[in-house]
Amino acid sequence: MNTPVAAADATAAAPEQVRPRTAVSFRRVALVGPPNSGKSTLFNRLTGLRQKTANYPGVTVEKRMGRVLLGHGAEVTLIDLPGLYSLRPQSIDERITHDVLHGRVPGQERPDGLILILDVTNMERQLSAAAPVLALGIPTLVALNMADELRARGGAVNVEALSRRLQAPVALISAVRGEGLDRVRAFLEGSYAWPPAPDPVRALRLPVLQNVPARRSWASEVGKDARYRAPDPPEWTRRLDAVLLHPLAGPLIFLAVVAVVFQAIFTLAQPVMDAVEAAVAVSGQWVGSVLPEGWVRSLLVDGVWGGVGSVVVFLPQILILFFFLGVLEDTGYIARAALIADRSMHRVGLQGKSFLPLMSAYACAVPAILAARTIDSQRDRIATILIAPLMTCSARLPVYMLLIAAFVPERPLLGPFLGTRAATMIGLYVLGLAAAVGTAALLRSTVLKPTPTPFVLEMPPYRMPTWRQIGLRLLDRTKIFLRRAGTIILGVTVVLWVLTQLPLVDGQPPPLERSVAGRLGKAIEPAIAPLGFNWKIGVGLISSLAAREVIVSTLGTIYGLEDASDGSPELQARLRQDLDLGGAVALLIFFVFALQCASTIAVARRETGGWKWPAVQFAYMLLLAWTGAFVARHLIG
Repeated sequence: MNTPVAAADATAAAPEQVRPRTAVSFRRVALVGPPNSGKSTLFNRLTGLRQKTANYPGVTVEKRMGRVLLGHGAEVTLIDLPGLYSLRPQSIDERITHDVLHGRVPGQERPDGLILILDVTNMERQLSAAAPVLALGIPTLVALNMADELRARGGAVNVEALSRRLQAPVALISAVRGEGLDRVRAFLEGSYAWPPAPDPVRALRLPVLQNVPARRSWASEVGKDARYRAPDPPEWTRRLDAVLLHPLAGPLIFLAVVAVVFQAIFTLAQPVMDAVEAAVAVSGQWVGSVLPEGWVRSLLVDGVWGGVGSVVVFLPQILILFFFLGVLEDTGYIARAALIADRSMHRVGLQGKSFLPLMSAYACAVPAILAARTIDSQRDRIATILIAPLMTCSARLPVYMLLIAAFVPERPLLGPFLGTRAATMIGLYVLGLAAAVGTAALLRSTVLKPTPTPFVLEMPPYRMPTWRQIGLRLLDRTKIFLRRAGTIILGVTVVLWVLTQLPLVDGQPPPLERSVAGRLGKAIEPAIAPLGFNWKIGVGLISSLAAREVIVSTLGTIYGLEDASDGSPELQARLRQDLDLGGAVALLIFFVFALQCASTIAVARRETGGWKWPAVQFAYMLLLAWTGAFVARHLIG
């Protein structure tokens, strides 16, 4: 009688599967598997902080590469490939994975080893999708992830039988908990032995690689040979879904979650922001005290510290937002939100697959536009790209925080759960979402009429968030923010400072409004005066074309040059002098709608294959921003 091996015992490797070797066999190993199988978690576990991101040649698909340190000082390069369901690519991401595995990417060597990671709680379905990868003939370790869930939910698999059937070493692991990673490292060190398979298709008994029903039959046969027993679905998952996916309760719970997140952004971040602000102020004063009077001191104190420092103080609030987004994603709630949203998205001409790219746009529109590659329909993909910048990205947060703190007094609305500032922030997010929905409906009825497509989404089980992974994400987000502050924002700040110093009059900088920067602001002042903006705001609008948050550093530099104001409270006070309430609301509305981001424009051009759609996108959003700001200004007065 063949008894299934319990998951707790199945991690033991058969003695004949392993033989010690002294040399590392691999130089480049690719991590491949279906989406949501845990690839990124395993990649982070193995590489830690020894990783970098870049783009594949000729496309803006991001690739992540990392170094895995092995024994005796050796290391292996690990490549995290985009997820795929098939080697018959339907999207750009799948095309990249297909080309890398077949050695068809210029300047990119074909991997000499693969780690095929599969969700063991859905092993048969994932094996069906991964069958063509196994038939490539590249030495492959099959990593069955989420072993802890398989064990806890009463599932089982015989690892040795599965290894014999697949003609490849198999390891049962939990990337989240770090279980079984010694077997992954053993594979990378070359200490696993696998039988040679000169004819992988025949060895796997996989008759038709591209025929889906053949593959499914084969996967079922393999599961039986490995005595696989699927785990029972968690009862509490079913009970939670009954509430969170309820047609009425689901959206209300989602709104409550959003309210809690934004209230936390204001309340939890304030002490840290105060500390960062104090550090910026003290360091700026110290730099000013040790440098002699002159242009170097003015550049560093008024330009760099006044400009970049005014943006850096908002990092705590951005990290709190990303912390909550990470928790919601890791627990499996974001997938439920996508299902809830799908019911409404079809009405405006979008499909459910657009939800996840649009959700990621709350972090940044650039990865959201790149994530639209997973959408099969070209029409829906372009529509998603066009409306993604209307979702409120994290670059808008410093602008919103500054203006809300300056013009909206904090008062409780729902006790400690919701205050006036958080409510204002939610209103801005809702306004951006409403504009995106309206734009999608406009596209649906005009230039991009929809084609009905089914929405298929695999619901992950609810899981406890992995604090280590969330910590790594926050660290990565901090690096991205500081890199942005040290490059784009710093560069624009230095250029702006130079423009405020020219043209020299008798060897001295001119009055600010007569400088080159002031003249640029004066040039566009007639166009923005109806919105309640003066030439200083105009300079900020011009500079923010590089990146939205640059307006904060620009105003910090301008006001710093005028009266040596230092810190956010002084900047808020100066804004209250230059803007009335109507002008402040108009500026908020302008930033809700305007496409103030050169990176987004550049990526949209590459993703749509030309300047046509980005030009339409920029003009449309600028018109929407000016009109919305004009209406707000004159309604509020």
